[in-house]
Amino acid sequence: MSDARPFRVLGLQQVAVGGPDKASLRHLWSDLLGLPISGSFRSERENVDEDIAVAGRGPFAVEVDLMQPVDPDKKPRVHDPALNHLGLWVDDLPAAVAWLAAKGVRFTPGGVRRGAAGHDVCFIHPKGDATTPLGGQGVLIELVQAPPAVVAAFDALA
Repeated sequence: MSDARPFRVLGLQQVAVGGPDKASLRHLWSDLLGLPISGSFRSERENVDEDIAVAGRGPFAVEVDLMQPVDPDKKPRVHDPALNHLGLWVDDLPAAVAWLAAKGVRFTPGGVRRGAAGHDVCFIHPKGDATTPLGGQGVLIELVQAPPAVVAAFDALA
């Protein structure tokens, strides 16, 4: 496999914050800071009940996911740590995952799948292991397939 990176990270797609009660998060981020709520997502399998707030507009909008666990005693613990993960727009998710995996990057179980906002996603595990030694250096990183309009908007800035 070539060392040339076959994908680009375009920008920040989301910041996910968690707490034991998303109503408190919603009060801060939406009521007080003024970010509108654009949707919600619930998954028993991923142990998450979230509201999706938005900072900015158009292709440069950044989601602020306000997450609480469906069951605080189960994993994943979406509220611990409170800054749960960062999402990055990428222009070619399959190429990114294949290239990074070949470089020894560890991904979380589940592979590429549909995310809460409807985009294909894949998560880089916070820690490496014996087989795949490279992780997110303690940070869970979500790679998000950018839709064509987002790729075009970032390309227009270049």
